[in-house]
Amino acid sequence: MRAPGAAVEAQVGYAGREGRGVAYARLAGPIAPKLMRVAFRSGNPGAGERATAYAALTAIGQALAQRGCRNVRFVVGDAEFAQEFTSGRGVDERLALPYVRLRCLLNSLKKFAVRVGSVEDLTQRARAEVALNVAA
Repeated sequence: MRAPGAAVEAQVGYAGREGRGVAYARLAGPIAPKLMRVAFRSGNPGAGERATAYAALTAIGQALAQRGCRNVRFVVGDAEFAQEFTSGRGVDERLALPYVRLRCLLNSLKKFAVRVGSVEDLTQRARAEVALNVAA
């Protein structure tokens, strides 16, 4: 069980192709399971890897919110994505809707942060799964 208001750290690695992908999150803090896998769809596959990033973080955020997490620190490997999301500047117009969806989801939490860190092992795991075409 988690303590009320206790922060959960979610290190997130993801990959996608042709509008479909998978994200893995290594969770630290008062929540189980310790490793989470979430399949997702990107509504804008033409927007490339950035659309995948928005879709992946949205899917992980939804899964954590459904588990009752209200204080989450997300750690991602893409510094440009983290900067773009936290500042709201430089968002490609094709990504406006995914940006708003993610922002609304995270604003529904009590507290959240998006930071940069090492998630290469999770990203490689997701890429391998996508390459094998088993991502849902």
